[in-house]
Amino acid sequence: MARAVVEPAVRKHATHGPVDAPGPAELKQLAESRPAELYEAVEQLCRRASSEGPDGASALRTVGWMAEALANTRSRDCARFAADIVGRLLPLGSAQRDEPGRLRRMVAAVLVTAQQLRDLEPLFGELPDAAHDPAVEVRACLLGELALIGGGRGRPVLDAYAERLRELGHPLARMPRTRLDIEHRFAVRVRGLGPVKTTAQLRSRFPEIPPTDSGAAAAHTAGETPDAGRARVAAEPFTVSDWAREPEVRFFTLPSPLDPDDFNVSFVKRLPLDCLAGEGTRRGEAVACRTMPDDVLNELFSAAYNGGVNGRGQGGAYSRLYAWNSMYALLGVPAGTPLLDAVGRAADHRWVRFMAFTDWFHHDTSDVAFAVLDPTRTRVAVLAATDTDAGG
Repeated sequence: MARAVVEPAVRKHATHGPVDAPGPAELKQLAESRPAELYEAVEQLCRRASSEGPDGASALRTVGWMAEALANTRSRDCARFAADIVGRLLPLGSAQRDEPGRLRRMVAAVLVTAQQLRDLEPLFGELPDAAHDPAVEVRACLLGELALIGGGRGRPVLDAYAERLRELGHPLARMPRTRLDIEHRFAVRVRGLGPVKTTAQLRSRFPEIPPTDSGAAAAHTAGETPDAGRARVAAEPFTVSDWAREPEVRFFTLPSPLDPDDFNVSFVKRLPLDCLAGEGTRRGEAVACRTMPDDVLNELFSAAYNGGVNGRGQGGAYSRLYAWNSMYALLGVPAGTPLLDAVGRAADHRWVRFMAFTDWFHHDTSDVAFAVLDPTRTRVAVLAATDTDAGG
């Protein structure tokens, strides 16, 4: 029986020992054959779990595995059990403050992938009264995941729930219920097109922009215009997913419009950027290539969705939100600007992707660096992030 497999873990946790969980094969079998008993065991574990210390974190992981097993098992009951575990029974404690939220996002993503829409619909039967409730959060993530696969629109129950989320001001409710054209690359893997790690890869994928002396001269006239709040939002896709290094985000203003042809490597590498400090002292030359808004947006989404090499992904719904928040910050447009208006503004900007050989770039797991020139050609935003599993 399910209790015979799961209850030893509950008893160990109750006596402050390590929490063991059935293996993946056992969990799969239990979710398929005795989901109600597995859910009951999870509920018991949640009731007994300590709220502090490593035991709480261990129990949280165990419950996460069990909820994922139920979410992956196609049935209406399993979908309901999985959503209830992460929407009602969590959090178990404060040992890992962000972990309950991550589990909700993960289970929502699995549910949308594994379950039939007709078995998810009953989860939306009761409209919420508040935006910031764990059960509501699970359903908001479900709607966000459905939007990325083009599902759920035109279903009255889901439409009504989405409208209530908008009324309550839930952050995910500002995202469209379908994928925009500019988002066409989200979560799409193409063989041979992984992260850009070398200048050769950068040159092979994007048109290189030739350097100019006038670009170098223009960079010396740029004045920095710090904006800590805007920088924090621009860096969000990388910070929430624990990339190895704190991203660098800087903003500059020029006294006169920059010739678009001068927005090149000569210009970028003469800006006072930490990521380019010492450029020219190591073997290899900095490279700048022209890119487009969809490339930038996809990199922002991918950073949050895949997670850093030592971090964890944030699920599709929130990765989409973080990507757009970052894009808005790079564009310098107000947060309330409609998304399609922001798409139009992005097309009017000039986008450059660059890479250099400095102590800042790792050339290991992933290096992402962009410079953005606004339509007045007098304002520049720069975002650079790097990830590695190397120590130090």
